[in-house]
Amino acid sequence: MKQPVRIAVTGAAGNISYSLLFKIAAGEMLGPDQPVILQLVEIPQAMDKLRGVAMELEDCAFPLVHGISLHDNPFDGFRGIHYAMLVGARPRSKGMERADLLEANAVIFAEQGKALNEVANRDVKALVVGNPANTNCLILSRNAPDLAPSQFCAMTRLDHNRAQGILGNKLGVNPADIEGVCVWGNHSPTMYPDLHHAQVLGDEAAIDMIDEQWYKEEYTPRIQKRGAEIIEWRGLSSAASAAQAALDHMRDWALGSDGRIVSMGIISDGSYGVAKGIYYSFPVVCEFGSYQIVQSLHINDYGQSMMKKTEQELLEEKAAVDHLLPEETAASREALRTSSRSGQTEFDAGIDTGESYYRADRIC
Repeated sequence: MKQPVRIAVTGAAGNISYSLLFKIAAGEMLGPDQPVILQLVEIPQAMDKLRGVAMELEDCAFPLVHGISLHDNPFDGFRGIHYAMLVGARPRSKGMERADLLEANAVIFAEQGKALNEVANRDVKALVVGNPANTNCLILSRNAPDLAPSQFCAMTRLDHNRAQGILGNKLGVNPADIEGVCVWGNHSPTMYPDLHHAQVLGDEAAIDMIDEQWYKEEYTPRIQKRGAEIIEWRGLSSAASAAQAALDHMRDWALGSDGRIVSMGIISDGSYGVAKGIYYSFPVVCEFGSYQIVQSLHINDYGQSMMKKTEQELLEEKAAVDHLLPEETAASREALRTSSRSGQTEFDAGIDTGESYYRADRIC
């Protein structure tokens, strides 16, 4: 049997985690042969509720669960972890401006970044689910100077799944028969769901099967505001679909996407002219526990304008929290480049490797 891996989940007593934890425990994230130890993190006020969740996990008698521990601070909860699912975040309350929300979350994710840097496994993969996910991920990464920026991702897989599912329903095909959908930019109403590279049933361009007016005036705004639409109808946020997206994201990152394009909020290396150092959703392919940005896609004028709009929003969010970001990590988060040899994003950690004779690592 494989050795168990340690998975931390923050906001573990919340609605998203309530859907997520049982899927992880059942082997849906890392496979049916991978034992796990769950390290569940909550705020002190929610520890009683978290104990109830742990009881339910125990009552399921999952054979893959080799341990469950409960923690009210990340320095305990992140010790030795291989995967971090950062679901908990400060929600936006009535009358709160976006800048106030960013600053409130900066405190939370700065502490979590420091904890990951100090006590997590050196190969940890951290996924930020809590909103505003992209900038929370930036804060997290900047507070973990000893970890590569590519070890952190913001979740835009929910937007990707929505884009694929709604398009499949429109065309009357199974979403699994659609490939090449991608989402660019921020997990916000400025995101750009791009169908110009999507193929249906392997050989037909999706963009040729839909009306341009529907794509721009109905489909795109619907993807951008889908979360609000669900709240309007259900009265609650989209917890189950968010949990499924988090599971999909981490499974593909860890085990590979089988050559399929998926969307991930990752550190920008300047690809497609996007400013370096922000966490921006790109189309990627995952393999060998890493990701690679899909290069050389043709972006038309409409796409470029949409990509710039969402980039500008992320730059404004970064500026709003810039005073809270450690200066010592600023330069390293922009020391990124796309390898002309492999097409992968490479991180310059300031190490002089000398003349390269043989190299088999996949840095990303």
